[in-house]
Amino acid sequence: MNHSSAGLVIWDVDGTLIPADLRWLRRAIARAYGIAQSEVVFPDKKVHGYTDESIAVDAAIASGVDPSAAEAGISAFRQAIAAVMQEGRQELAEVQPPYPGAAASIAELHDLGFMQTVLTGNLRSAADVKLHVAGLGEFLDLRIGGFGSDARDRFQLPAVVAERYSAIFGFPLDPDRVIVIGDAPNDIACARHAGFRVAVVAHRLALQELASYEPDLVLDSLDPKMVVAAVRSLLGSEGSPAPR
Repeated sequence: MNHSSAGLVIWDVDGTLIPADLRWLRRAIARAYGIAQSEVVFPDKKVHGYTDESIAVDAAIASGVDPSAAEAGISAFRQAIAAVMQEGRQELAEVQPPYPGAAASIAELHDLGFMQTVLTGNLRSAADVKLHVAGLGEFLDLRIGGFGSDARDRFQLPAVVAERYSAIFGFPLDPDRVIVIGDAPNDIACARHAGFRVAVVAHRLALQELASYEPDLVLDSLDPKMVVAAVRSLLGSEGSPAPR
């Protein structure tokens, strides 16, 4: 771990830092596959915590698109989601403001010397817009982030983060110094797969339901004091002031 860092905090985006909203995927899938938005059907169990491309393919098939055509349409989907997000920036600001405490939690962790990035199913083009519009990108090092455009399988994204971390900082990422903060069961499973600590916030699922998936901690909000205490507890670090 970087000698100036108290540890690495990896944030999920949708459902964790900002509310989840399927309108952008719905619009992009409709545009990419030439179907009406009202005809887009999302699979019941493979949406939250999955990558945009996997959702797009599964939703296209569920909406009546031939599986081979669904796969062939991914290039068009990538272009469509980038365009949809740019076109919807004002709407995004109105319907998906950051959760209370998100910005303050990121800022306080930064001040304590924690490095921070994201691991998200969003394609990079979508994540950049969401984080910028929400005003959350200042203290997130997206150079080492993992995005849905890097791998369709979310479980491959921790390795992407580790590879980028090593390439930029010159030494390997220590899993014992990493915590993922998410909101979905797949966030927990992905973190466990990588050997990372994991805390989840009960923005969409009840505390008891999230606890049944055995994360290290469940938070009921992104209250900065709670988030900082959770990170310090799980990483065993008090943090150190970030350089000014």
